[in-house]
Amino acid sequence: MPRRIRVVSLQGTGGGDVDTYFDRIIKYIPADVVGAWVAATGVISSQADVTRMTWWLAFAVGIFAAAAWTWKQTNQPGKPVAIIQILVATAAFVVWVFALGGPFAVEEWYKPYLGSLVLIAFTLLVGLIVPKE
Repeated sequence: MPRRIRVVSLQGTGGGDVDTYFDRIIKYIPADVVGAWVAATGVISSQADVTRMTWWLAFAVGIFAAAAWTWKQTNQPGKPVAIIQILVATAAFVVWVFALGGPFAVEEWYKPYLGSLVLIAFTLLVGLIVPKE
């Protein structure tokens, strides 16, 4: 399955159907980058002298990786950059990190239930976003 969200299906091209609500949810969530984040947090957490800055720096790298990786996977010759999909996938990475704790967990105001609620709402609503191309 190509990673780019399909919103147009041309007859006679064999291009397949447009992506449904559930297809868009799957394509918007950068599971590979979230998986890398989970592995990275395991490494970071295993260290005795982890600073707040370490967490936030790793998070910034993850944001960049989510955007770059989504751009790489959605880039198709002759088509415009999938800006909406890149932005939504990057936001999805932020939401997943928020739900998992990460750098937010070192902040006083953070409560794990907030991350869970945001993740539920985001996942249910993100499939409603249909990019123009």
